[in-house]
Amino acid sequence: MAGHSKWANIQHRKGRQDKLRSKLFSKLAKEITVAAKMGDPDPEKNPRLRLAVKEAKSKSVPKDVIDRAIKKSQGGDAETYDEIRYEGYGPNGIALVVEAMTDNRNRTASNVRSYFTKSGGDMGQTGSVSFMFDRVGEIVYPASAGDADTVMLAALEAGADDVESDEEGHWIYCADTALNEVSSALEASLGESDTAKLIWKPQAPTEVTDLETAQKLMRLIDTLEDDDDVQTVTGNFDISEEIAAQL
Repeated sequence: MAGHSKWANIQHRKGRQDKLRSKLFSKLAKEITVAAKMGDPDPEKNPRLRLAVKEAKSKSVPKDVIDRAIKKSQGGDAETYDEIRYEGYGPNGIALVVEAMTDNRNRTASNVRSYFTKSGGDMGQTGSVSFMFDRVGEIVYPASAGDADTVMLAALEAGADDVESDEEGHWIYCADTALNEVSSALEASLGESDTAKLIWKPQAPTEVTDLETAQKLMRLIDTLEDDDDVQTVTGNFDISEEIAAQL
């Protein structure tokens, strides 16, 4: 009987993974459609679209899904999405920035507000927490791209501002407006990066040291990310290794 429940668990996990994967694909496709609709449908002539396609490929989105998303942007029936940013405080006053793309502002705002409220958090005004983050470009390379000094030199030559390296890889940061050119310059010297995208980088992350706060926080982030209108969720927190292990 134990074997049966284990099998059911594996099936449940696989079902959950498939669901998360299809959700991620549709969010990435939505970004591609919006980017293509706002500019040129050719990624080579549209920096935002080029980065959106790159991000989709890095997450193994099939080529036909990417092509369909670009084609959809050129049809007269393409939905119009508004890009909106919500800001608020999660459990323990941890700041969260939520980016959404929606065809119904009222629905999204009321959903996001209810997620914050149910978690004991609080949705604030635009600008209430984003001052604790820097809007930057982030370009990620695997450790195999080179040692820390090589990557640092290439990044500075490409016009980046900062690099963080460890045994897992290299994180290169640049001005948000320079992401496309820095990423292109790095491709010439280091090859194709894993991802290149705009992020909200926390200036001084809050250390989360108790399990209950970490669980509530992760539950809120999961709920937000589960919403079809939400594209990304960023928080200014750092979960200690022992707490992460318990999660």
